Amino acid sequence: MATERRAVLQALAALALTAAGAGARPALGQGGTAQHADRPGMPMAGGGPGLPGQQAIPSVDMPLQDGIESGPAPAAPDATPAGQAVYVTARRGAVGHEAVVLDLAGTDRRVVPLEDRGHGAAFDAATGRIVVFGRQPGFFAVGFDLAGSAPVPLPLAADRHFFGHGVFIDGGQRLLATENDYVAGRGVLGIYDARPGAGYRRLGEFATGGVGPHEVLAIPGTTLVVVANGGLLTHPDYDKIPLNLATMQPSLAYLDTRTGELVERVTLPDHWHQLSIRHMALDARQRVWFGCQFMGAPGDLPPLVGYHARWEAPALLDLPQAAWRPYRNYIGSVAADGAGEVIAVSSPLGHRVGYVDARRGTLLGDTLLHDGCGVAPAGAARDFLLSSGGGELAQATPGEPARKLRADAALAWDNHLRRFAAA
Repeated sequence: MATERRAVLQALAALALTAAGAGARPALGQGGTAQHADRPGMPMAGGGPGLPGQQAIPSVDMPLQDGIESGPAPAAPDATPAGQAVYVTARRGAVGHEAVVLDLAGTDRRVVPLEDRGHGAAFDAATGRIVVFGRQPGFFAVGFDLAGSAPVPLPLAADRHFFGHGVFIDGGQRLLATENDYVAGRGVLGIYDARPGAGYRRLGEFATGGVGPHEVLAIPGTTLVVVANGGLLTHPDYDKIPLNLATMQPSLAYLDTRTGELVERVTLPDHWHQLSIRHMALDARQRVWFGCQFMGAPGDLPPLVGYHARWEAPALLDLPQAAWRPYRNYIGSVAADGAGEVIAVSSPLGHRVGYVDARRGTLLGDTLLHDGCGVAPAGAARDFLLSSGGGELAQATPGEPARKLRADAALAWDNHLRRFAAA
């Protein structure tokens, strides 16, 4: 019976995709509307402060070049010196799925076994605590620290699953996790007691103002978080089959973490309602940059990257359609460099990482990396650490050949790298 129901849903999803893609598409750059919580009907921005909608600089493909290290990196002691930056990611290793803490050289600092494939991570700098979440639909999350204490599983409410991302707030006192209330078909932020020794007891939840919430970021200096509501209705009984392609409405939602109040919500123009917003990063001006995965007709080439400034309409990058073709309608991860002036966007389907000038809104070039998806700042301005499903770690700068740090065919790095500084 389950197999028959799944076949029916697959057919329905295919029909929904066909119907939704049948209508005429406006040309790129045409305006739409975006809904704000208390500013409805604002026009779609063609640019914004510092983004005059200039033409893209021609993309330059930069392949990897060998560095001084290749092959498996030896494990280092678990303890991480105070103030040292570390990277948290997930991978498939020789003995199964793992969460991994790395240094910039690609050396393992700590490895924690996972019951299934991991995805994103949250970090509390004050205590060195980390939570890694299972990939959607995830039914596990694991907390651990840099000092080597025993991992702690997070509880999960009935009829919920994790979407793979979370964030510590209130100085590490609480943890928020993006979750699916799949019975009611709504997105929520699960709230967990993250005080040391509290065992991540679940305290409740906030509605995210949409469905399919994916990444969540805290806005520095405020009590707000921003949630990328991907807009896709799914149910774990049917894997990740989207059930609402014809009616999906992705959004960015700003919530006050003191009350759960929806302070601001913005959506994309109606003709791009199938651009599922998934991942985000903040630039130096605290604008939210977001990357999308297009669920519409494969022949369409929508803009896949945009940004949002508070109380303005979201702006999608005004680039020629040809600039997006190599990314195959899929952005897998987004990160800002250490200065917040360059945004890296990855496409594992396109086997590349692209770089955007955050001030001008232009492409600075690409790094070719087979199945490359993980991106994180490498510390210095314009420098990034990259990872791939092919077991490679590399350091890259726009316009320069990337330097391979590690290559191990027995490993498959998962989608995300997160850089944190231990207190």
